[in-house]
Parts: sequence; structure tokens; C-alpha cells
Amino acid sequence: MTTFLTKSKWYLAVFLLCVCAAAQTSSSQSALAKWTLTWSDEFNAADGIAVDSSKWVLETGGGGWGNNELEYYTNRAQNSFQHGGNLVIKVLDEKYTGADGVTRNYTSARLKTLGKFSQAYGRFEARIKIPRGQGIWPAFWMLGDDIDKAAWPACGEIDIMENIGKEPSIVHGTIHGPGYSGDNGIGSPYSLPKDEKFAEAFHIYAVEWEPQAIRFYVDDHLYGARTPAEIPKGAKWAYDHPFFLLLNVAVGGSWPGNPDTTTVFPQTMLVDYVRVYQPKK
Repeated sequence: MTTFLTKSKWYLAVFLLCVCAAAQTSSSQSALAKWTLTWSDEFNAADGIAVDSSKWVLETGGGGWGNNELEYYTNRAQNSFQHGGNLVIKVLDEKYTGADGVTRNYTSARLKTLGKFSQAYGRFEARIKIPRGQGIWPAFWMLGDDIDKAAWPACGEIDIMENIGKEPSIVHGTIHGPGYSGDNGIGSPYSLPKDEKFAEAFHIYAVEWEPQAIRFYVDDHLYGARTPAEIPKGAKWAYDHPFFLLLNVAVGGSWPGNPDTTTVFPQTMLVDYVRVYQPKK
């Protein structure tokens, strides 16, 4: 009798999980029915192949990137490659000196689509399994494609997902613009239930961007919405022109703090896909 009940409960649990998964898939498909895909990278090349250079630029450098970061971003295969249908951004604990003469004790990768792809408005999403650990700072984000002319923060910034290692169950979605940048960025956190950790599974991080609103999602959960009414009086709503995409994992910096004895290396961020949509007409 005990064995039968145990098996019955197990079958019921599996059945309920399947029902929930099917419902979530149906919900996601229904939500995407109003969008048309305009750009994507599925990262399905053979294992070890570099990212598609027609879609991405690998930025390099170790100057701190305005945040006192400790990594050197390289264009080496050791730090970014495709494997198992994913983009892998690999963070290594190694002393590295770049062509600019800067030496850092960590290496990582930073990818952008500037000059390759940008878009104003739509849905921008990626399915990502983030790394973990004190001082580790993964991000999926966007910058205005006029950055070389307007400079930051006038170009605008949309942080679709940021996580700092000391907050394993929390991600942040934030906007930065002139008069509301850096520590004054306007955003919201999203927390997983029951002390789940974002690094334990893939999640879909997305924004839906309209002329007067930017909505932030984790999986199917809407957790924040930014509008011009929230920015400081006299400041500019800097989200009326095309933006490009970025993916990176920083190490250390002003916000997450530095790695400590609990931080394990290497760390990897896995990106299953990045997809961009526009509304169906």
C-alpha cells in the first residue's frame, strides 16, 4: 500500500509538472503571437565555433569600463564560443595583459551588435543561465546606437537583466538616461520564490518597449514598467531611437564588489538564444 501511494504521488507530481509546462508554453506562444521576429541568434553552430561576426562585435579592453571592474575583455576563443546550442561566456581567473598594456587578473567577454543591428521599439529577449559568485556581474542590456555622437548617458541605456553575485535570487531591470544614470537609474528588482537561485536554471529575460513605456519581464512575469512620468523634471526620455544589444559578464566593480575566497572560477554564462521582435501590423 505504501509503495502504491508513493508511486501514485510521483505520477501525479509528474503529471502536474507536465500540465504546468504545457500551460506555460501555450501562454508564451500566445503572448508572442502579436510579434514578428526581426533578428535573432540561436547559437547553434558547431562546438567551439566563435560567435557570428556578421551579428556581433567582441569588445576588448581592461580599463574598468566606468565601474572599476577588474576583468579584461578579450576576443579569444577561451572567453567566448558556442557549445551545445549555447553561447558560452567564460570568466577565467588568470593574469592577462592586453595589446593596450593593461594587465588584469581576470578575463571575460563582452559582445555587442553596434554597427550590425539596432532597433527602436519591440520585444527584446534572451534565454540565459547566469553564472554565480561574489563579484560576478552578468548582464543583458541595450544602449542607444547614437552613443558615439551623443555619448553616455544621453544615448540612453536599458538594462534588461543584471545580477550581482551576492544576490543570487534577484535580478534587476533598469533604465539610465541624462539626469537619471548610475546610482540614480530608475528600475525594479525581481526575486525568485522560495530562495531559488537564478544560476540554477535558464530563464527568459525580456523587455517590451513602446514610445512611452518599457516593460520588464522574467519568464512570463511582468515586474516593472518605466514611463516618462518617472524621470526627473526637465530630464529627457532617451528612448525614441534605435538601440543595440550587449551581453557580458563583468568581474568586480563598484556595485557587486570584488570576488572573495568564496568565489569559484571559472564561471560561465550560457545564452540559448537572443531574439528581437516588432509588433505585427
